[in-house]
Amino acid sequence: MSIITLTTDFGLRDHFVGALKGKILSEYREATIIDISHHIDLFNVSEASYIIGAAYSSFPKGTIHLIGVDCELTKENRHIAMQWNDHYFICADNGILSILTQKIVPQKMVEINIHDRLPEGSVDLDVFVTVACHLARGGLLNVIGREITAIKATNELQPVPASDRNSIKGYVVYIDHFGNCVTNITQKMVKETGKGRDFEVNFSNKNIRAIKNGYSDWTVNERFSLKDYEGEKLALFNEAGFLEIAIYRSNPLTVGTARSLLGLKYRDVVNVVFKN
Repeated sequence: MSIITLTTDFGLRDHFVGALKGKILSEYREATIIDISHHIDLFNVSEASYIIGAAYSSFPKGTIHLIGVDCELTKENRHIAMQWNDHYFICADNGILSILTQKIVPQKMVEINIHDRLPEGSVDLDVFVTVACHLARGGLLNVIGREITAIKATNELQPVPASDRNSIKGYVVYIDHFGNCVTNITQKMVKETGKGRDFEVNFSNKNIRAIKNGYSDWTVNERFSLKDYEGEKLALFNEAGFLEIAIYRSNPLTVGTARSLLGLKYRDVVNVVFKN
């Protein structure tokens, strides 16, 4: 079984996603196609990077991840394929994969060079489909590209520890369906910078002093039930290891969300401040 995942900013209203799946099945009928997300904000490389970084490890080794975000071939954005942590990634070289390569060195990367081998009228995603199906059949990266040693780093703002190591400045990089605001500050960075110190999370003249182990990590006793905490703000490290700011039982139609109640939005500053 060969799994090909799809992550795009196409949405589901138009024919694009269905046509993409049809092209894959026309070339490799045995493929198993899994949607990760088709609702990435248009051309939002940072959001796509977070989504693929959070999702890829749920799939078996050897899975092929096709990423159709800002994928037009230009002088600045070449097409690349990468083998990383025993998974394959196909996308434009626009910084999407830099969040992965910061953690683990790639096994192999190539600049795709098969564009002139495809039929006249082929588009960028036809190239990605051809590469994905080639890899799904067990093909080698060297057949579809020239080996490279570096890829483009993301242009988005990165989390930075202060020079005195008493704080970390990061940014909101993704807001999910529940209105929860995910930052680019990782649990690993907090541990390495904080050295076991307690800390609080500051943003927009607000602060959260206690980090939860889960969304329902509240004190429950004879006086307080979980129902009493609905609408309370919280911070935790999510399954992908990133600091997240949320509202317990967030619902835009009832209690509200971190985005609506706390005023957080994409690229807002969030600080982790350590206590000496």
